[in-house]
Amino acid sequence: MKPMRISLIFRLPAMALAASLAAGCAVGPAYQRPTAPEPAAFKEAQGWVPAAPGDALERGPWWTLFDDAELNRLAERAASANQEVAAAVANYEQARSLVAQARASLFPTVSLGAGADRAGGGERSPSNQYRVSIGGSWEPDLFGRLRNSVAAQRASAEATAADLASARLAVQGELATNYFALRQADAQRALLATTVEGYQRVLQITQNRFDAGIAARSDVLQAQTQLANAQSEALSLERQRAQFEHAIAVLVGSAPADFALAATPWQVVVPEVPAGVPSLLLQRRPDIAAAERDVAAANADIGVARSAYFPSFGLTASYGNTASRVGDLFSASAAAWSFGLSAAQTLFNAGATRAGVAGAEARHQAAVARYRQTVLGAFADVEDQLAATRVLALQQDLRRQAAEAAGLVEEQILNRYKAGQVSYTEVVQAQVTALSARRALVQVQADRQTSAVALIQSLGGGWRADQLHAAR
Repeated sequence: MKPMRISLIFRLPAMALAASLAAGCAVGPAYQRPTAPEPAAFKEAQGWVPAAPGDALERGPWWTLFDDAELNRLAERAASANQEVAAAVANYEQARSLVAQARASLFPTVSLGAGADRAGGGERSPSNQYRVSIGGSWEPDLFGRLRNSVAAQRASAEATAADLASARLAVQGELATNYFALRQADAQRALLATTVEGYQRVLQITQNRFDAGIAARSDVLQAQTQLANAQSEALSLERQRAQFEHAIAVLVGSAPADFALAATPWQVVVPEVPAGVPSLLLQRRPDIAAAERDVAAANADIGVARSAYFPSFGLTASYGNTASRVGDLFSASAAAWSFGLSAAQTLFNAGATRAGVAGAEARHQAAVARYRQTVLGAFADVEDQLAATRVLALQQDLRRQAAEAAGLVEEQILNRYKAGQVSYTEVVQAQVTALSARRALVQVQADRQTSAVALIQSLGGGWRADQLHAAR
């Protein structure tokens, strides 16, 4: 009997493993990517054919399309020093560690133990007892609970990787927007500096005419008002520029006191950004990829919940010895071993398993709805920015024409005032109109750059979903 019992004990793990290979199957639903509205083309892209090649966003850092060396330097610095990006990197590393932990549950656990006791009391002489053992345990994944857990954690990690890409894109987009706003402030300040010089000359002309008795005192006061207002607006721009500079400092990981950007000539480079077809957007937007991976994780969680309907099995094995002397610990005659097979099945839990499955299915439905909403929002973002890009390009031509015409009117009215043909009120009106037209031109130029940044962000900034596989 003893040899047969030992043989049976040794065959138990093999029998359980064979059952695992024969019956092991995931009880969760097969994952299918959820459907979402996908138009054939962007409505606002009709009639707009950009000159840039279709892979312009995938050739490297997208901000280099603006051909600004300072922006390139700041963007690279933000990618490594921004604290929001650093937090996203840490979240991704944490997600990867959870995948490793889940994957480890598929393999046996082996442990080594040792101990020593000394006991005595009463008439019993003190004695020593030494123990050493090695053991292992393994839970065969018969019904896919562990595999679904690994799949859920992997999908969550991939979603976190996409969140990291979103964080980087958001930080770089905000940096570019603030940078162009700062350069716009520099351009506006330079424009006002020129305007102030012109107003000072006009004030001197008006003062001379007043001193000669051919102009009223009100003309001088109006000229002084114009000059003071222009100087005040220049100070407001100085405040705005300082705020943009401070915001950029934070984005690149510096204290504002330790950061400064010198004023430089503004390069109004507006790259043509190809939108492509809507189907590409599903691959280019990291937030869409993150939402889709959340759906995959929720789908795997359904399998984890369903596995509770089935029994769980466990295998254990140990080998060790207990002796009163250390020298006897490794004696073969005193060795002891054991193998065990366990099974457990919940017979009644008042519907908790069914409720868990229903909850997992509801979470999956919610994830699908969020994915579809993310896709719809992404399409709307692209349409908005395509419309803004098209309209702003037309507006820039009109603003340029208006600024040139207003400048000519200002010059003609001032000459007529010097000749005594018009009142100074007309000079003031012409000056206000000319300054407004010039500032509007600068504004629309800046708007075109920020709109290009927003369009690049809405297209995913050159990121692609296949990068998730490289990030595993």
